[in-house]
Order: sequence, then structure tokens, then C-alpha cells
Amino acid sequence: MTSIRPAVPADMAAVAELWHEGWHDAHAGHVPEALTAVRTLEAFHERTPPRVGDTAVAVDPSGSLLGFAMVAGDEMEQLFVARAARGTGVADALLADAERRIAAVGHPSAWLAVVAGNARARRFYEKHGWVDTGDLPYEVVADGQTYVSPCRRYVRTW
Repeated sequence: MTSIRPAVPADMAAVAELWHEGWHDAHAGHVPEALTAVRTLEAFHERTPPRVGDTAVAVDPSGSLLGFAMVAGDEMEQLFVARAARGTGVADALLADAERRIAAVGHPSAWLAVVAGNARARRFYEKHGWVDTGDLPYEVVADGQTYVSPCRRYVRTW
């Protein structure tokens, strides 16, 4: 049985590994190549520790990480699931938890950015009631450079 819980500092190395793998699975070929090049495993290990308070993790009974979701204000910012856990309901549970966390602090809606070419993720969010509200040129700062990823903005109102 999968459980969702707030992340703790000890989780963040595994979160970095999963985030790196999932990010490349979802974004390769859909974002600027220069951004893909700077999204190294080391870069993810640098990014994760400060995000522990924003992160919930899905773990199996042994404590192994199956996925995670990060929220920032009213943004459902990151949701990634390990390859072996995709299609098992882990993403559904993480998304529901993220929506609850955003609503619990008083936001009447949430938003997220999906890379335009990531059709699988777009179908997933639409299935869960998120509405595509249009183009979102999402600015990403990495390695001191600003990159623009072609995204779609999705919104979910409670």
C-alpha cells in the first residue's frame, strides 16, 4: 500500500534522483536543448534540499520512494512518479494531496505548467479536471541563464 506523507530531509536525495529521471523522460525534445543539457543529476541534487517543506512523497511499505509532488503557493509545481510506479494510481494520490495542500491555505484555485509536447501529462491533468487555459512561455533560470519552455497553463478551481 502506498502512503503519502510530508517529505523529510532524508528523502531529498531520492527525490533528486527521481526528479532527474522523470524530468528527462517528460521534457527531452520538448524544451530548449541547452536547458536539457544543464539539467544534470548534480543540478537536481542542488535544487531539492531547499524544497523539503514544499514536498510530499509517495512511499511503498518498505519506505522506497514512488513519487513526489511540490507546491509553491497556488502552483502545483512538480509531480513526478518513478517509472515502475507509473499507471498504478500513485500520481492520482499525489495530485489529490497537492490539491488539498493548496486549498488548505485558502487558494480558490491552483495552476500548473505542462510542457506543450508532453501529451501524456496533459491527458492526465485533463482527466482530473484541470483546464488548459492557453500558452504559457515558462521562464526557467538554470546555471545563470534564462530559458523559455513552451508550456500550457492548466487551472483547477475548487
